[in-house]
Amino acid sequence: MTTVYDCSVESELLEGLRAARGAIGRGELVVIPTDTVYGVAADAFRPAAVQRLLDAKERGRDAPPPVLIPGIPTLTALAESVPEAVEKLVTEFWPGGLTVIVEARESLAWDLGETRGTVALRMPDNTHARHLLADTGPLAVSSANISGMPAATTAQEALAMLGDRVSVYLDGGTVGGALPAGADPGSTIVDATSLHLPEGKLRIVRHGVIPDEEIIRVVGAELVS
Repeated sequence: MTTVYDCSVESELLEGLRAARGAIGRGELVVIPTDTVYGVAADAFRPAAVQRLLDAKERGRDAPPPVLIPGIPTLTALAESVPEAVEKLVTEFWPGGLTVIVEARESLAWDLGETRGTVALRMPDNTHARHLLADTGPLAVSSANISGMPAATTAQEALAMLGDRVSVYLDGGTVGGALPAGADPGSTIVDATSLHLPEGKLRIVRHGVIPDEEIIRVVGAELVS
């Protein structure tokens, strides 16, 4: 049974967070608000749950979901190494609309899809999302929509697309806001996996809510391709 919880009502918020924790624990899907768009979430360490997420979005394993985390210490725990440029970026922009792609620790027991040993990590700037993450740990989260359709900025838009494929919807109102010209409504994604190479640079792979100029301001133009 699918249930929508209004996070603006304290009693519903508490009940919704409990229901979301339970659903994640059972390997089910939950829709949550973030600071950019709504996301559909699954336990990152349950391959069957991640596959359920991909199936719900009608998406292949060649498009693995990012992982939302509750804080910077989790970045260190999940990444094989954290380059200095990444440290500067997450200090400046987390919590917020920045996703960083890094090499994942080889010891991690997960299967997010065809990641080629990498993982995309983000700490969202949304209280409800972070409360849930504090209880569940890292969650595989992708935009709450069917692939090819616009990302949901309300719980109702997510519900219209995903319906009963999702067990719990946390309704945090309309999310997102004004965007730079031509920007994606999702997070800005930077790939840091080549920074360990002699001529390695940070690559901006999605131009999202954080303008390219801000990335360059923090790490320097010589490090950005």
